[in-house]
Amino acid sequence: MEPIVRFTSRTAVLPAENVDTDQIIPARFLTTTTRDGLGAAAFADWRYDENGEPKPDSPFNEDSRADHGILIAGGNFGCGSSREHAPWALLGFGFRAVISTKIADIFTGNALKNGLVPIEIDAATHRDLLAEPGLELTIDLETMRITTPNGGVDAPFRLEPFARRCLMDGVDPLGAILAEEDAIAAFEAAHG
Repeated sequence: MEPIVRFTSRTAVLPAENVDTDQIIPARFLTTTTRDGLGAAAFADWRYDENGEPKPDSPFNEDSRADHGILIAGGNFGCGSSREHAPWALLGFGFRAVISTKIADIFTGNALKNGLVPIEIDAATHRDLLAEPGLELTIDLETMRITTPNGGVDAPFRLEPFARRCLMDGVDPLGAILAEEDAIAAFEAAHG
């Protein structure tokens, strides 16, 4: 994982409520234990019709989608099953963060362990972000704020401290523990 301290990107908007992990990555694509190719299947049923043709009204098929790395999603995002493939698919599709008023707990845990930043914000700020697709937004893990260049949005958010540190260091929880191997060995030697 790459360290994430601060990044700026445009937003993509998905106002639908209760988007579950099967909508994020349909079960028929869960034939792998690696991340390879999952981005192409993200939101597949919303992006393609039954013949595999792109749906013209899908917000995920726009040509400018490549520079939209922040997903503003409706409430209760990532509900449903605990599939780790969901954050893998979003990352593979190019998202680096998901912002909502409520993100499912299991999805949040899977996202944090894989380098996708799940952010819950207040309803008023969320409503403003949903109303302006393509907005340039900065996410700063040091200050724990999301902002726009013009100052129109300046909202705090919270992340669990250990998960935040892992994101900023670019490691998963196991990597953070392994980085303390010398201290663990010294403790064991002193208390063995």
